[in-house]
Amino acid sequence: MSAPLDERETRPHSAREAELAERLPAQVMRAQQATTHFAETLAGVDASRITSRDALAALPVLRKGDLIQRQAEAPPFGGLVAEDGDAFARVFQSPGPIYEPQAPGTDGWRFARALRAAGVERGGGILHNTFGYHFMPAGFMFDGAGRALDCPVFPAGPGQSEQQVRAIAQLRPRYYTGTPSFLNILLEKADELGVAVDSLERGLVTAEPLPGDLVNHFRDRGIEVFECYGTADLGLIAYQTEAREGLVVDEDVIVEIVHPGTGTPVAEGEVGEVVVTTLNPDYPLIRFATGDLSAVMPGACPTGRTNTRIRGWMGRADQTTKVRGVFVHPEQIQEIVGRFDAVRRARLVVEQADHRDRATLYCEVADAGDGLTERIAETFRAVCTVGAEVELVAPATLPTDGKVILDQRQK
Repeated sequence: MSAPLDERETRPHSAREAELAERLPAQVMRAQQATTHFAETLAGVDASRITSRDALAALPVLRKGDLIQRQAEAPPFGGLVAEDGDAFARVFQSPGPIYEPQAPGTDGWRFARALRAAGVERGGGILHNTFGYHFMPAGFMFDGAGRALDCPVFPAGPGQSEQQVRAIAQLRPRYYTGTPSFLNILLEKADELGVAVDSLERGLVTAEPLPGDLVNHFRDRGIEVFECYGTADLGLIAYQTEAREGLVVDEDVIVEIVHPGTGTPVAEGEVGEVVVTTLNPDYPLIRFATGDLSAVMPGACPTGRTNTRIRGWMGRADQTTKVRGVFVHPEQIQEIVGRFDAVRRARLVVEQADHRDRATLYCEVADAGDGLTERIAETFRAVCTVGAEVELVAPATLPTDGKVILDQRQK
């Protein structure tokens, strides 16, 4: 098993929570004092009281759409970057557009931890990095992580597969970073050219699924490939270890799993939207909603890493759909649930019959009461401006897969 990057990965859970209780209020205060956005959205919040995950869950969620709007209104960073912070090394643009600053330092996005868990040894050899260095930050994310582990980096970028294969044959790198599909392209090109690329031993991939059959395919070629999860805004969120049991959360972020479209945490093990708080003082994103679905796994990683594990990427949380030409959002379903104490959870199922949309709102209730079905239906029409049938079901009847809206119409 690969050794941890540092002792923080294997410390007792109580030590991690104690550090959280110290760093979190300082980060909230920092955001309030140094950014115009959080000065507004967290006005009146006593930062000294935000010392736990429960307290954090009471703060508002920042969504990617909010970030785009804020940056458009107050370019380039929408008032979310610390005004008294250190100068940034670079600025990137992701689709949206969203502009992301690169923090000072070699490994500002913290991906060295994921590389180490994937078996990249400190000073162990050349890293062949196929992520792009243009506009978006992925290339620099893994470039900096490799250099933080004293591994020389070949900045290959995407494309030019024949040239890359020949470079691998000559430079003999041990490590690969990029997407799994491009690694497969390189291996196929090497076979086509009759060029040996057998120096590659370990790979760290992201941005695409890594199914088990592809892991086995790479293993047959002598390459152990692992995945990690991160974003341009947040950096590393979680990473796979040699145990291959979920993804371990990074030591410098706080991950919550919430009901999609809301900031309310789900029960442990239930699928929900990933919301992340970074502890980066220069870009203090607090409760940033990724739009991705995942779930917390029970227990600790068999490698001895003690932080929370999540199941990895399980789809997108944005389940907005049209019913008879009207957009219905997950937030609206949660608002309806919030108006009725008797309703525990709800799911809107949209189907099509005789070429017409049919929407049914299934509500888990323990005690229906008189007229509850009709009152929920009236509230649905008032909130969503379109009608739906309402069916009451027993508690624990609806699936816990994170879906608030299920569109079953044929695409």
